Amino acid sequence: SAKEQLLNDIQQRAQSGPKVIDLGVQGKLKLPKGMVFIGRDDANLLMQMGGNSENPNRYGLVFPEQDDEDWLVDLNYVDSGYIKDDDAKDWDTAHMLEALKEGNEEQNKVRKAKGIAEIETHGWIEQPHYDAATHRLIWSIDVHEKGKADDNPAVNYNTYALGRYGYISLNFVTEMDAIERFKPTAQQLLAAIEYRAGQRYADFNPTTDKIAEYGIAALVGGLAAKKLGLLAVIAAFAVKFSKLLIVGAVGVIY
Repeated sequence: SAKEQLLNDIQQRAQSGPKVIDLGVQGKLKLPKGMVFIGRDDANLLMQMGGNSENPNRYGLVFPEQDDEDWLVDLNYVDSGYIKDDDAKDWDTAHMLEALKEGNEEQNKVRKAKGIAEIETHGWIEQPHYDAATHRLIWSIDVHEKGKADDNPAVNYNTYALGRYGYISLNFVTEMDAIERFKPTAQQLLAAIEYRAGQRYADFNPTTDKIAEYGIAALVGGLAAKKLGLLAVIAAFAVKFSKLLIVGAVGVIY
């Protein structure tokens, strides 16, 4: 079929680690062994096939080579300007969780109007924590479809590497019963991002550079709340989809 052919072609173009993947002006990804990188155009095609939107600022998708691993990473750049991180040391994560739950309720009004399943936010899978030395942020929240608390929902494990002009986001997607197993994999990928000289967080020049309109808490609070519903949808699709893409598995798609 045409779909099968397309997936086959995409696999032919995929790059296997260990390999340094060029991320343009901002930096590079040191793709570890056992992982596969699919570049922007192919990644956008795959996302569209799964009912998601394409993103011109998407670097690509990362998949595992092993078919007993079920995850994917959506790698994007956000041109936000320099994000001040000084509020991170005073975070009240209980308050942040409340803000996310409120955002969730707002989202549900929209979802209900559109006839999409409502979602509910339970608690942290990973409390937000920011490493001021490396300028990296990680957080993850437990989001279920309403009334389906006993299923095995997809999880977005959100990781970010801050730079001088914006940030690189690595959204690691897997299922709830697998997230503990794969947290180290997500963290390994985040650590594999390297900004180029001049693009690093420490290269910020306060006299010339644009400063973001929000601080780092917004990456967990305000912005995230708007994205929660969307992420739950992407996650559910992505986990099913990663099975199709694992190298060597294309033959079994019908």
